[in-house]
Amino acid sequence: MKRLVAAFAAALLVAGVVSVSLADDGESAENWARWRGEAGMGVSSAKALPAEWSASKNVQWKTPIEGRGLSSPIIWGNRVFLTTAVTGEPAPEGHKAPVHMINGQPWKHPDAIGADRVHTLKVVALDRASGKILWERTAYQGPIYDDYHKRNTNASATPVTDGKKLFAFFGSEGLYAYDFSGKLAWKADIAPISTMSVGGGGSPILYENLLIVQCDRGDGKGSDIVAYDKDNGKVVWRTSREGIQLSWTTPIVVDASGDPQLITSASEFTVAYHPRTGKELWRTEGVKSNAIPSPLAGHGMIYVFTGYPRKKVMGLRLVADSAPEVVWTYDRGTAYVPSPILYGDYLYLTSDKGILTCLNARTGEVVYADGRVPVPATFMASLIAYNGAIYQFGEDGDTFVVKAGPQHEVVRTNSLGEPVYATPSLAGDTLFVRGEKHLFAIRGN
Repeated sequence: MKRLVAAFAAALLVAGVVSVSLADDGESAENWARWRGEAGMGVSSAKALPAEWSASKNVQWKTPIEGRGLSSPIIWGNRVFLTTAVTGEPAPEGHKAPVHMINGQPWKHPDAIGADRVHTLKVVALDRASGKILWERTAYQGPIYDDYHKRNTNASATPVTDGKKLFAFFGSEGLYAYDFSGKLAWKADIAPISTMSVGGGGSPILYENLLIVQCDRGDGKGSDIVAYDKDNGKVVWRTSREGIQLSWTTPIVVDASGDPQLITSASEFTVAYHPRTGKELWRTEGVKSNAIPSPLAGHGMIYVFTGYPRKKVMGLRLVADSAPEVVWTYDRGTAYVPSPILYGDYLYLTSDKGILTCLNARTGEVVYADGRVPVPATFMASLIAYNGAIYQFGEDGDTFVVKAGPQHEVVRTNSLGEPVYATPSLAGDTLFVRGEKHLFAIRGN
């Protein structure tokens, strides 16, 4: 373990330290409008969400979904939306994925698939009360630009909504806006995104009238971050991230003493932009490894993560007119894909095997570091939290309910009997879980 506690108490007194809070996105607990819901944190303030379920208990409805997807469902009003990818016949002769180079040599991930097939990328709308599919729309059909890892999909970016339109991002295959009746409002072409044959993962976010997409590419050539007018799809600003290599994170917006900052995480740098203009505000060191878990914010700080090939967490405090101060770092406990969660005073990390590490979010002090689930398990879904508990959704379909706080205690294990790879969503009194083949709506008694 390597941990730097950089004079935390003294840092509070340093001139220029600014207060940091999550930007208010106007979302209520009745809706779950984006990746990880309210402000992108994965925490719900709703009080009536279910604590216990099984394949037959507290399942309000269960709807089969064609194809594969790692995107989370999003919920607004009486609608549930998600994306899916259906693999079809062989691609036209001659179509191939781009050649990727590492250290001057051609490289392809040994588990890469997909570019040799035709794919149908869909947006699906369901009735929130019954689970009935109301409409499906094919956003794209044809060969895809790059391969993806066999455990990834072409529908891994979670859509986002403002309550009037739904915005779905399919990487190189485009950005699409639909109204709630399923009518295509606009489409934006995306410059090809080299994913080094492992696929994408980052999701779009909304800020005021802007739809923002972080497009980091392969070896960094052509990387950028782009804001579109959500009403018509026109580019409002585009800022180069040249040299910033492929990442899979979703940005967040924080309010820094009244000024909004768009926080992005990548291997080389953590960078902040003004979300209205795209102007770079500052940059500091990145996680120096694959940037897959998404950043978090709270307690006047921001947190960035990586879990492979190295493990690292950084707690940073924003300061006026300069890059943030690294308050602490920690180099254990993180997973390859799942994002950690900030809940109350504690930052909870998870390993790929579901071992929880609990840190004091302000200081990085280890509260506990060996919070194990009761059976062997692996995890791809990110952590969520509500009603005083942390929820870990395993790939075998088991969900482990862990009491929040300084003592690790698994209080319940729930099972749907179907693998879960996508991060669930929370809206009102219902938990929405995307299984391998079905979308489940789970409610308490």
